Amino acid sequence: MLTVFMEYKVIPETLQSYEAEMPSVISELKNLGAADIQWYRAADQPSLYVECFNVRDNELYQSIKENRTSSEHPVFSKLFPFLSGGAEKIHCWAFEKMNVKEEL
Repeated sequence: MLTVFMEYKVIPETLQSYEAEMPSVISELKNLGAADIQWYRAADQPSLYVECFNVRDNELYQSIKENRTSSEHPVFSKLFPFLSGGAEKIHCWAFEKMNVKEEL
């Protein structure tokens, strides 16, 4: 299981349009296999957004990452006009959960 973070800035003048598209983006992420999807706006930078979700493996992560930046994707590409710098400025990371061993 991997936890994925996608971070990007939205052009301030397009925030309303961007937010109106996000339900379809979240629905498409679910269709592709993402789980536990969360969507955040930075408290100190109102145009900075982060999506966080879980995927089963690196293969699914790579597939979603590729789709999110593809101008051919019918849902995800609708966001590109709202993003500062377009699809090239979508920052994406996948993390493996680490368990801390507690000492007694």
